[in-house]
Amino acid sequence: MTLVAGVDSSTQSCKVVIREAETGRLVRTGRAAHPDGTEVDPRAWWDGLQKAIAQAGGLDDVAAAAVAGQQHGMVCLDDSGAVVRPALLWNDTRSAEAADDLVEEFGGGETGRRAWADAVGSVPVASFTVTKLRWLARHEPSAADRTAAVCLPHDWLTWRLGGAADLDALRTDRGDASGTGYWSPATGEYRPDLLEHAFGRRPAVPVVLGPREPAGHLPSGAPLGPGTGDNAAAALGVGALPGDVIVSIGTSGTVFGVADTPAADSSGAVAGFADATGRFLPLVCTLNAARVLDAAAALLGVDLDELARLATTAPPGADGLVLVPYLEGERTPNRPLSTGAVHGLTLRTATPAHLARAAVEGMLCALADGLDALRGQGATANRVILVGGGARSEAVRRIAPEVFGSPVLVPAPGEYVADGAARQAAWVTLGGSQPPSWSAGQVREYAAAPVPRIRDQYAEARDLVIDRPMTSR
Repeated sequence: MTLVAGVDSSTQSCKVVIREAETGRLVRTGRAAHPDGTEVDPRAWWDGLQKAIAQAGGLDDVAAAAVAGQQHGMVCLDDSGAVVRPALLWNDTRSAEAADDLVEEFGGGETGRRAWADAVGSVPVASFTVTKLRWLARHEPSAADRTAAVCLPHDWLTWRLGGAADLDALRTDRGDASGTGYWSPATGEYRPDLLEHAFGRRPAVPVVLGPREPAGHLPSGAPLGPGTGDNAAAALGVGALPGDVIVSIGTSGTVFGVADTPAADSSGAVAGFADATGRFLPLVCTLNAARVLDAAAALLGVDLDELARLATTAPPGADGLVLVPYLEGERTPNRPLSTGAVHGLTLRTATPAHLARAAVEGMLCALADGLDALRGQGATANRVILVGGGARSEAVRRIAPEVFGSPVLVPAPGEYVADGAARQAAWVTLGGSQPPSWSAGQVREYAAAPVPRIRDQYAEARDLVIDRPMTSR
């Protein structure tokens, strides 16, 4: 029996799965928490990975391993390989002004956005590494001066797992590189001119590997896959094919589809990423997803199961109560300084059930906006697959078809990102032109008649939201 390991180093935790390479059968797992915040010392990820590996029974018996990680995070290393400062994560919005400046410096408005979209498939927003590097150069010049190399969370963990100390040994993949803002999915090459423009010089960056090229080796000698970003790994984990759209409800909300051609949306709504198989992954990301449900549950003093029960007892549209879920600013639409809002509060709607329903509908409407943007770029949605922690909510599953206007498929709960990394590891060790075929397990379909008024009233409330200045970090 050939075993492989997959790692998901996410914002909140590290998960390790050990699976059979040929069948995907789960053998054992491990998990460890990560510290909260929008900047984290990468050593906390390493500590979490070691704990999760130990809980999973170690890696001595695996034939290959791969790491998937949260996208965009900026890990700066000095010339000895030491971490320069805590990593800025994807959900850190302090570089929003830098993103605006980078667009303005290339002509501003539609001209600037088109220049970036044509160059790297995406328009800079606060999440992207390129904007964080601009922020670092401006606000922490001494740290910028010490930065000899910049990499992403999964790059750094793969590098550490392989025991490397030389910056020349840093490796990444197409999927994660495509979220930096200085690598082009269309050409498959870095844009060092954009990196220099943002940062003032050209630090070393990881070599970009093909989908199953080894990035190094574990101490046992087993190869390490190139790894990838979390969304590309999730697509690999659920076995998504061209024409599939995945809606992932985790810390962030993402809507993405597997495509055969790269995207370049000058509006900035759709990021033109690459996937982990050699294809492309046009993607829309929201900053607010499952934590909207957490916040509503905390506000009502209930757990998530009770929140779901309450939501399903209120009518579709919650009698006009709308929750705009911009609790931590927003990325799509690009409103990093906005806040959440509740509209339509009356004596009739001032009930726990109405608020619970409005929270679920608001979160789903934000994701439905992303689905519309994806379709606007030519993506097809033959199947809509709902995954992530938020997809475990019965209310989310039942309300999603009313909001999306189509049935949704919900795979059995699982660690899709870690599973995708494990499937990549299996591909590395087994070979072949495509990843091994693993069973998706039980998939349940949820269908309901569309309720257009839910999105109509949400759109009206959403467009009343105005950015407000926030205290600088």
